[in-house]
Amino acid sequence: MAASVKDVAALARVSVGTVSNVLNRPDKVSTATLERVQAAIDELGFVRNDAARQLRDGRSRSIGLVVLDVRNPFFTDIARGAESRAAESKLSVLLGNSDDDPSREANYLDLFEQQRVHGVLISPVGNPRDRLTRLRDHGIAAVLVDRPSDGADFSSVSVDDDAGGYMAVRHLLDTGRRRIAFIGGPATMRQVSDRLTGATRAIAEHPGATLEVVPTTALTVFEGRAAGESLRERVPDERPDAVFAANDLLAVGVLQALVMLGEVSVPDDIAIIGYDDIDFSSAAVVPLSSIRQPSELIGLRAVELLIAEVSGAGVTEQIVFQPELVVRDSTRPPA
Repeated sequence: MAASVKDVAALARVSVGTVSNVLNRPDKVSTATLERVQAAIDELGFVRNDAARQLRDGRSRSIGLVVLDVRNPFFTDIARGAESRAAESKLSVLLGNSDDDPSREANYLDLFEQQRVHGVLISPVGNPRDRLTRLRDHGIAAVLVDRPSDGADFSSVSVDDDAGGYMAVRHLLDTGRRRIAFIGGPATMRQVSDRLTGATRAIAEHPGATLEVVPTTALTVFEGRAAGESLRERVPDERPDAVFAANDLLAVGVLQALVMLGEVSVPDDIAIIGYDDIDFSSAAVVPLSSIRQPSELIGLRAVELLIAEVSGAGVTEQIVFQPELVVRDSTRPPA
């Protein structure tokens, strides 16, 4: 039978309240008493019941984080940043992968609500306003991650994807490319649509340049490879001379499809630029140019905003980072 707080108190010859102070407010206990209670805990193998404690306190010491695709290293880096900052406040991070599925996202939010988490960080599939409002009404704060808030209702940490899309295509134009394909989707994803908006804006500034949209159903290597194969199968005169992929996983897939048969040279025939600057980008067979996002910093700042809201600061904040162009061999000017 598991040891209880009463068992620890009896063995240490102190009150139950003193044991509670040792577990929750050790600064209020003398060193001698602290050592005696800790010795009793070790001898009995006592494990605190955090579930019972969170019922009393009204919330747990965990933060729920829901990301779109845990396979994408960009979201892994966000989780690392969030976990690093959470640990400083003795909080843990529970990771949920929605896999771009609204029903899975809803299930995770239900689960985190039932567990009375400290708060929720979410990179949403669609518009989460109603669901997050319900969480807040039940005492659970929420912060949007990698997605700007449409209003002042919720704090958010994001990157200016419109500027990032513009930056990517402006770079391709500056290297002499004129027939550019944008590969990405679904178009309902805010990040994708904003990057396409920026790309379109850059094209509009250069008469004679064209932008073809090649839609995908997801932002994965597999979808990128399928899109790349469709480009490779075209006759050379009908191919674009550059590709802007909505993320690096797509860019890696496009690169694989174009170079695997040796029919297309990257970047001489088709240049490629991605988005996120994940580690795979620099390690690709042709190192990929990319638009860098401060992924770990996004996670870190999101936790800070969440902690501020839980503490009762009462002010929402929208943090928008500026992206950075990283140039590698895949967009080298043609010989």
